[in-house]
Amino acid sequence: MTGSELPPNTGSSKTPDIIKRLPFYYGWVVIAVAFVTMAIGVNARTSFSLLFPAIVDEFGWDRGTTAAIFSIGFMVSTGMTPLLGQLMDRYGPRLTIPLGAVFVSAGMYTATLSSEIWHFYLSLGVMVVGTSIFISYIGHTMFLPNWFERKRGLAVGIAFAGVGAGSMALFPWMQATIDSEGWRTACIVIAAVSLFVLVPLGFIFQRRHPSDLGLLPDGDVPGMGRENSSSADHKSRAIVDHKWVETDWTLGLAMRTRQFWFLTIAFVGGLYIWYAVQVHQTRYLIDIGISKEIAALALGLVSLGGVVGQVWIGQFSDRMGREWAWTLACVGFLLTYLALYALRIWPEPWLMYAMVVVQGALGYGLASVFGSVPADLFAGPRYASIFGVIAAAAGAGAAIGPWLTGFMFDHWQNYDGAFAVAIVVSLVSIAAMWLAAPRKIRLVAGQVPRQNVSD
Repeated sequence: MTGSELPPNTGSSKTPDIIKRLPFYYGWVVIAVAFVTMAIGVNARTSFSLLFPAIVDEFGWDRGTTAAIFSIGFMVSTGMTPLLGQLMDRYGPRLTIPLGAVFVSAGMYTATLSSEIWHFYLSLGVMVVGTSIFISYIGHTMFLPNWFERKRGLAVGIAFAGVGAGSMALFPWMQATIDSEGWRTACIVIAAVSLFVLVPLGFIFQRRHPSDLGLLPDGDVPGMGRENSSSADHKSRAIVDHKWVETDWTLGLAMRTRQFWFLTIAFVGGLYIWYAVQVHQTRYLIDIGISKEIAALALGLVSLGGVVGQVWIGQFSDRMGREWAWTLACVGFLLTYLALYALRIWPEPWLMYAMVVVQGALGYGLASVFGSVPADLFAGPRYASIFGVIAAAAGAGAAIGPWLTGFMFDHWQNYDGAFAVAIVVSLVSIAAMWLAAPRKIRLVAGQVPRQNVSD
């Protein structure tokens, strides 16, 4: 079975008439619903960065202990990710997306009743951060790439840009609510939106693969010979290693390849540098004299930049290759850490906004590549299970980053050493992606020779 073939149809054999008339656009419906789901779901998890200072101030716990709430959540998500892959392969997003939304909603509400650190480890940690994996980048990466091949990076980037768009509305409101009504009120509102918006959206609209509705990737129409012939020719010439693509990949086979392990290393490093700064930057900016409101605005502006970054880095990866896109994104985080270090010495507004730009418009583009490369390498009926193991390992980076950064701060009483470590991790992640070398398996659409090709 090749990577371009369809897996068995697990959905209804009868395709709704409206989908038959507009098959291409239904793929974009899937992307639009993912955009909304991630705008709410991922930001429910990311909002811990705003809850973090309020919880520290109220209960007086040290930063390492409190940041461990987030890290424990990612440790739980690491253990759950392979299970999520199996659930996605078997039941699809109609079950997994609503299930994740229910858990996140319950965790947010339970946090408002918490008074001991272990209560928060269970509520915000296990139930919010841990199970948000179902409705986050990782959960969506297990099925969104199935809907597109030629524009995979762009489509995934648009869906993931929902995180940035949502945060621009959510974070300033949330900080204002925390200041005026308290962090518990903010949690209750997020719990309600997660339950009453995300659950029905996921159940009604999402599907694992276009074949579940009798469709083809990229909006190609079954039975239309000329268009399908052109598409098939394009896909064939994009393949560099035919033997690899024709392999019926299982988890065991994938784990015997060096590509699997180098990709895992790249992802571990990428999530380390992303979440280490995401959790600690608000508190850091406040420490160096920036107001809470401006620090919250900065986090929101980073996510707004992420809207641009995830879309353009995704499109860039479709044209120039996944390795170059990953390199640009990691360099964005490297420059972020350098700017944060410099801000302690020169707390200039322009430097903070420069940090915001490189973190959002470059760094957040990691998500688009993260969502595309595993499908480029291991497309097939067991793709979600394979990606689930890679993502579980990558989750270790997301868990270690915030915890180790907080630990180093508690030890040295500054973030200098933590920022230096993150810069080194950025370089390691870049090198690992080039060694994974997805370009040696498939060419992205922009690298395929254009003569006699009709997209």
